[in-house]
Amino acid sequence: MLFNSQSFALFFIVVFFLHWFVFGRSARLQNIFLLIASYIFYSFWDWRFLALLLFTSLINYILGYEVGKAGSLKAKKVFVNIGVLTSLGTLIYFKYFNFFIASFVSLFAKFGITADIHTLDIILPLGISFFTFRTLSYLFDIKRGKIEPAEDWVTFFLFVAFFPSLISGPIDKAGMLMPQLQKKREFNNDDAVDGLRQILWGLFKKTVIADNCALITNPVFNNYHTLPASTVLISIFLYSVQIYADFSGYSDMAIGTARLLGINITRNFDSPFFAQNIAEFWRKWHISLTNWLTEYVFTPLSISFRDYGKPGLVLAIIINFTLIGIWHGANWTFVLFGFLHGCYYIPLIISGNLNKKKKTIKGKLLPTFKEVINITGTFVLVMFTFVIFRSAAVGQAVDIYRSLFSRSVFTAPVFEANNLVEHTFLFIIFLFVMEWIGRHGQYALSDIGSKWPPVVRWSFYYAAIILVFLFAGSGQQFIYFQF
Repeated sequence: MLFNSQSFALFFIVVFFLHWFVFGRSARLQNIFLLIASYIFYSFWDWRFLALLLFTSLINYILGYEVGKAGSLKAKKVFVNIGVLTSLGTLIYFKYFNFFIASFVSLFAKFGITADIHTLDIILPLGISFFTFRTLSYLFDIKRGKIEPAEDWVTFFLFVAFFPSLISGPIDKAGMLMPQLQKKREFNNDDAVDGLRQILWGLFKKTVIADNCALITNPVFNNYHTLPASTVLISIFLYSVQIYADFSGYSDMAIGTARLLGINITRNFDSPFFAQNIAEFWRKWHISLTNWLTEYVFTPLSISFRDYGKPGLVLAIIINFTLIGIWHGANWTFVLFGFLHGCYYIPLIISGNLNKKKKTIKGKLLPTFKEVINITGTFVLVMFTFVIFRSAAVGQAVDIYRSLFSRSVFTAPVFEANNLVEHTFLFIIFLFVMEWIGRHGQYALSDIGSKWPPVVRWSFYYAAIILVFLFAGSGQQFIYFQF
C-alpha cells in the first residue's frame, strides 16, 4: 500500500474519520484504533511478518520494564544486551545472513577452497531496519535515565508500529513520540491544513520528480556500456535528484499524514543539496538515522578514542559512516558508500572545521559565489558516491566510473525519450528554486505556501495536483523500501 496509491488514500480517509469522530473520546481508544490500523497497514505488505513485529514489540516492552526496575547498572546492562542481541540478531538473520555466506564462499574461493555452503531463501521484512533502531534507542534511553519505561503496552506497541513511519522512517525516539501518544489528541485545523500541504509537496517530489527521473535513469544504468559518457553523467546527476526526491518525498508524506492524526514525527531532511560541506550534508540528509548513529555509536567511540587525538576522531567517524552504509543493505557497495563518506570528513578534521556550521544568510535571495562553490563541490562529491549506491556490485560502479573517461563525454547525450528529459529538468529546476526559497522552513512550502496570495496559492495547489495525477501512473517503488 504505497502512500501515492488510491488504496492508501481510501485507507487513510477511513482511518482519519474513525480516529477523530469515533475513537476521539480518549487517548487509549485512539491508540488502540491506530495500533489496529497500523497492523492492517503492515499486513498489506506481507501478513506473515506481522508476527515478527509483534514479537519485537513484546520482547522490547518486557526488557524496557526490566531495565527500568533494575537496581544496578550491571543489571541494566544485562537486559539491554539481551535486547541488542535479540534485535540485532533478528536484523542480521533477515538482512545480512546470505551476504555473510556469499562473502565467505567468495573469500574461500580466492584461496582455492570450495565451500559447499548455500544461501537461504530469506525474505526481507519491510521496515525491519527502521523499527529495530527505534526499539534499540528505547532501551538505550531507559538505561541512561533519559526516559521511563512505558507502562501501557498499547502505547509502546503503537510507538513501534505507527504506520506513517513504520516502513521507511523517520526513526522516531521514544522520548519524542511516546509523550504525544500518552495524551488525547485534539484536532487542530491549522496543523491539518499544513499537513495536507506537506503531503502534496511530498507527492509532487515523488511522482513528478523521482518517478520521472527513474524512467530516465533505469535504462541508462542497465545499458551504460553502450551509451555515450555524456548520457551516463547526466543520469548520475538525475539519480542523485531521484533518490532525494523519492526519500524526502516519502518523509514529507509520512510527516504530513501523522500531523493529520495530531502527531508530530521526526523531521528527516533539511535541504541537503544546499549543504556547504559533507558534515553539513549529513546533518541535513536522513537526519533521524544520522542522529541515531551519532548518539549511540559515534559519540561513545569518539570518547573511547579521544586519547588518540585527530586519528582517533577519524577512526570513529569512518566506523560510524561505514555502519551507515551497512545499515542500507547487505552489499559491499553500501559498505564502500559509507566508508567513502567517512573519508570525506578527513579534510574537515585536519583543518579543525568539523563542527563549524556554514549557514546561508536568512532572507538572502541568492547565494554568494563562495557558497555556490561550496554547495557545488559538496553536491559533486555526494553525486559520485551515489554511483556506488545505485550499482549492483562494486565492479559495476568501477565500470561506470571508467566509462566517464571517454571522449563521448563531450558528445550529445542520447536518451530514449528526449521530451521526458526536458520536462523533467524543468521540474528539477522548479524543485531547487522552491527548496532554496523555503530552505529555512520545516519543508519547502511550510513558510512560503501559507503566505502567498490566495489566487497564487490555490493555482499552485491545483497545478501540483494535476501534475501528480498525470504522472502517478508510473508506479515506481519507493527506493528506501528495500532497506
